[in-house]
Amino acid sequence: MQTWGRDLATYHPHVHFIVPGGGVSEDGTQWLSSPTNFLFPESAASIIYRAKFRDAMKAAGLYDSIDSRVWQQHWQVDVLPVADGRAALKYLAPYVFRVAISDNRIEHVTDTHVTYRYTPTGKRRSVTPEVTGEAFTRSFLQHVLPSRFQKVRHYGFWGSNCRTNFELVRMLVWFYVGWFYYLTSHRADPEPAPQRDRPKCAKCGGVMRIVEVVYDNCRTLVEHSRKYLDSG
Repeated sequence: MQTWGRDLATYHPHVHFIVPGGGVSEDGTQWLSSPTNFLFPESAASIIYRAKFRDAMKAAGLYDSIDSRVWQQHWQVDVLPVADGRAALKYLAPYVFRVAISDNRIEHVTDTHVTYRYTPTGKRRSVTPEVTGEAFTRSFLQHVLPSRFQKVRHYGFWGSNCRTNFELVRMLVWFYVGWFYYLTSHRADPEPAPQRDRPKCAKCGGVMRIVEVVYDNCRTLVEHSRKYLDSG
């Protein structure tokens, strides 16, 4: 679940789902694969998801505060095959830690205004809008999720209350899809991330460690131990 697009000022809530191309039979002995070119009809999913969301808003007492035109619009649903899913996981996993905008996209800050950079969808050239400090803060805070909001949820055999052992699921997939799937996946577990050399002192050659982060006009002079990632 995320609410931002490329432009910080845009409020664009949307949900990413990673769905397995099949499931385990009721007796837990077979992997039932879906067709390689079909999972479910996108048009039907759009209607159902919109209806479910509308029912949830009614139950929460928020339905009357929503513009009625929302329910007349088409809700976009895209279903794309992603092979064994590792590429999709690599792309979506950083969103867990991403924020609406990172420091390096803030171009300039004054006592009253902020200039930031983003690349509009479908364009190659970036734009740099200048907004008031109040407008910038308002745009950023609209993407701060409510307290105790669960950003990532797991269902099915990934769910915490599922009685099906995940190792059994993986074994069934390998057995029914074919051992070629296992051999081409190289290994069962993902490869460890490459280790990066820690910065060293130019004078003595000793390994350096971060002790303080200093900001000047919102530009980081000393790097964080973990960089914020964003969609820009």
